[in-house]
Amino acid sequence: MDTYQYAQSQALFKRAAKVIPCGVYGHFSPAPYVPITSYPFYAARTQGCHIWDVDGNEFIDYMCAYGPMVIGYKNPVVDEAFLAQARVADGASMASPKMVELAEYLVDLIPVADWAFFAKNGADVTNYACMIARAATGKRKIIAIKGGYHGSAAWMQGPCHPGVLDEDVAQVVRIPWNDYPALERAVDQHHDDVAGFIATPYHHPVFVDNAMPAEGYWQKVEALLRRKGIVFIIDDVRTGFRLHMGGSNEYFGFKPDLIAFCKALANGYPISALVGTGALKSAAAKVFQTGSYWFSAAPMAAALACLEEMKRIDAPRIMLDQGKKLLDGMAAIARGYGHTFNITGATSMPFLSTAGDESLMFHQSLCGECTRRGVLFTSHHNWFLSTAHTDADIQRTWDILDDAFQALKKGAATTADTQRPATVPAAGQ
Repeated sequence: MDTYQYAQSQALFKRAAKVIPCGVYGHFSPAPYVPITSYPFYAARTQGCHIWDVDGNEFIDYMCAYGPMVIGYKNPVVDEAFLAQARVADGASMASPKMVELAEYLVDLIPVADWAFFAKNGADVTNYACMIARAATGKRKIIAIKGGYHGSAAWMQGPCHPGVLDEDVAQVVRIPWNDYPALERAVDQHHDDVAGFIATPYHHPVFVDNAMPAEGYWQKVEALLRRKGIVFIIDDVRTGFRLHMGGSNEYFGFKPDLIAFCKALANGYPISALVGTGALKSAAAKVFQTGSYWFSAAPMAAALACLEEMKRIDAPRIMLDQGKKLLDGMAAIARGYGHTFNITGATSMPFLSTAGDESLMFHQSLCGECTRRGVLFTSHHNWFLSTAHTDADIQRTWDILDDAFQALKKGAATTADTQRPATVPAAGQ
């Protein structure tokens, strides 16, 4: 297969670096993409589960804009809902009826929800959730999972990060994932000052294998938090609606007090939501949180259309099933080349690593070779499935993966032949 070149993307990045910190900042930054020459940085257009970069290269996209795309780029149902609302009113000096409609729909859709609140980013609603927990309990500390990510606010980052002060994180207590005794110890140690516990439905940090909850973990956590009067917060920003339409907690069988949603909520339009139980509605009303564009009606209309469409087609089942099909085929191809993939997390949002590759160099090269052939994979972050990923896309992905393995095997063999005596078998053979 021919491999892609990125001359226009690289030229644009050089321009950007002169006027934008890092050129491309945040989670779209080129820094984690290794080898960096295998990746483009700028998209020109999208359709379905495909993306075209500024050099005209086409990719099957398994990052889905890092999660917001859930039922296909340019989905006509969602786009028309957005445009229809934008034609009559979007930002205005009053709230929109669409906000009421969307809140009512979420309350009907999500079993634990008695109310809904809307913002723009996942961090907006995880922050709001922690403020509600403190307002409701009169306590200060938030227990969180080591390596867990709930946004880029200072309280969520480590004290060694530039711009973060020790006092920014002084009220956050970190414990290991899946370690119920550690939660018990943290609650006992800070028993009179714990406002809330926040975690994702399963552990999905970057650069390491993801981890599902241990059997009975969430049920024990829920029971402890209820006994102690600690607010139970689930960050469903990344996983939301990729496991269950009622919230990922329904998939795992537990009931939190607050759930934060964002990415898949509106198929790419900017909106996030916090839903909660009636017991916390009064505290939520007392906490002041707002933003200049938080009342925009068009993204609310898009979210309503997206949720209705996902429910109609049973989107979580499609993504879980297509993800399993994709991953089973990839695992078989890897075995054919003498490799084993560690596949962790939900099949609708999987993380892959290569067994025995502790340096990550082989897996990074493999993801890079796939990307250079038209399948956008990252080696450091979980991937995302959408309902737009068809069987044809999966077959094309398998073909590209096979070609990438062949290229790496050929490269290893060529290197080995030039560096070893002729009597020693070449690597990979």
